Amino acid sequence: MKSLVKKTIVALATCAALAGPAAAGMLDDIIERGKVRIGVSLGGEPIGFRDDKNNPVGYDVDVATLLAEKIGVPVEFTDVSGDARVSMLVSGQLDIVVANTSATLARAKAVSFSIPYNRAGLRVIAQKDAGINTLADLDGKRVVVGRGTTGEAFLKREVPGAELVYTDTFSPDGVLLLRQKRVDAGIEDSSMLDYLAAKEEGLVTVPGLYSNDPIGIAVAKGDPDFVRWLDMFVSDYIQSGAYEANYKKWWGEDANPPELNPLW
Repeated sequence: MKSLVKKTIVALATCAALAGPAAAGMLDDIIERGKVRIGVSLGGEPIGFRDDKNNPVGYDVDVATLLAEKIGVPVEFTDVSGDARVSMLVSGQLDIVVANTSATLARAKAVSFSIPYNRAGLRVIAQKDAGINTLADLDGKRVVVGRGTTGEAFLKREVPGAELVYTDTFSPDGVLLLRQKRVDAGIEDSSMLDYLAAKEEGLVTVPGLYSNDPIGIAVAKGDPDFVRWLDMFVSDYIQSGAYEANYKKWWGEDANPPELNPLW
């Protein structure tokens, strides 16, 4: 009996010793390593791209840089997109992904998400002199829309009187129609249209999102304490004013940052 008890105590002690480093979690692992490996998507302005010196820049890059500063270590960027954003987290090649990743139920089966640090959805952009201030004002107006998109379905349902002008590629074809004033308005993803409005003096975004997709920081599953820390980071990012400042830095002072909930 004593031998059994002794063996049990030794086994428990061994398990506790093995659990020690794991219990420390990803945050401590990153600090001990001395750098954080963050995936960003550099596929398009203003979310992420490369400047004339080939350095990563953009909205997500700024968020990732601030995140590394809060952890207290240098950042190592990796350009990721599509499925690689999830697979590189799951395989342990990245610690964190800040890459315009929509927090969907399907993705949440494989990775964990923070509360949203950004949101994107359908937005309307219009000529400044077209008299379009609300969704209802699109009635009778020429609106460029991607063929077969959610924007098309949305307008057919909500503003059946709008005259739809179809394009297979909103950028550059739809953008060109707007620049040439051949249409009164357009509907597309807010991240694209907010940036376009910031660059084009004759265009303005109409306040409001007509879908609302949460964009979260993604990490591998298995460390809820790390996810909680990331939630606190995002909460501070929003409440400190850094979110609004960063959004307007990339989309312009007249941009309408999507409303975010800082609660975690």
